[in-house]
Amino acid sequence: MKLRVEVSPCSEDTTDLIAAFLADCGFESFEPDATGLTAYIPAGDYDPQAVSDALSDIPGEPAMTLSAELIEGQDWNAEWEKNYFRPIIIDSRCVIHSSFHTDVPAAKYDIVIDPKMAFGTGHHATTTMMIRWLLQLDLTGKTVIDMGTGTGILGILALMRGAARAYGIEIDPAACVNCRENADLNHTPLEVLEGNSSHLAGLPEADLFMANINRNVILADFVRYAGATRPGGKMAISGFYTSDIPLLLAVAELHGLRLSAEDSIPSDNNPEEHWASLLFERIR
Repeated sequence: MKLRVEVSPCSEDTTDLIAAFLADCGFESFEPDATGLTAYIPAGDYDPQAVSDALSDIPGEPAMTLSAELIEGQDWNAEWEKNYFRPIIIDSRCVIHSSFHTDVPAAKYDIVIDPKMAFGTGHHATTTMMIRWLLQLDLTGKTVIDMGTGTGILGILALMRGAARAYGIEIDPAACVNCRENADLNHTPLEVLEGNSSHLAGLPEADLFMANINRNVILADFVRYAGATRPGGKMAISGFYTSDIPLLLAVAELHGLRLSAEDSIPSDNNPEEHWASLLFERIR
């Protein structure tokens, strides 16, 4: 379901509050703009009354107009092909392309991704930054967990980079199917688990934990993410803007994580913002 919330008067603080309240109702992604917010939730989890009740508590009682729309699933592989999706090369070392491409540049790490209904081809800035961490870190013999794995691209590259084990957790059943297909295309033993962060309790601690989701989901599950990262291990997160960094740093410190490095890429849709990614080390 796609929920549109028009707000008057509208401010960044107000849309942040709306996103936080909607996250408590199960919404998973948010697109704020100058006049309001667009939010998305699996259709089966959408409860109009819960949304109405939640938004009635917004401080200041701004005027809000709500409209909901069911978004049909699409074959994103066909959409990418129709719109001339082209191979992408990251840092001259990793090329990402689909199985229908014939003219593919050579690179050390060659990843085949047929995205279908899952997110993660490397074309979005957040995926690019997460791939850069994988290319920089020594993953030989390491255990890697990718939360919200989408197409599986990060877990696949981790295994190509020498990881001993890689787990991908994904809440969307269709994306899980696609992730397994992509793992097979790349001949990598990525272990795909369907569900949410509750799966982390049954997995070995990660030498590298990755989550490229969005700010609200990361904040809600941060305690589980930290617990899934071994002491001395790394955590890489993305899916948020540079303006979100202070809040994420404060939460990370509470859970024993120290910032090691950060990266950012300008947003195509919002020239005043930069997508960001943070790399932490768990120190306790």
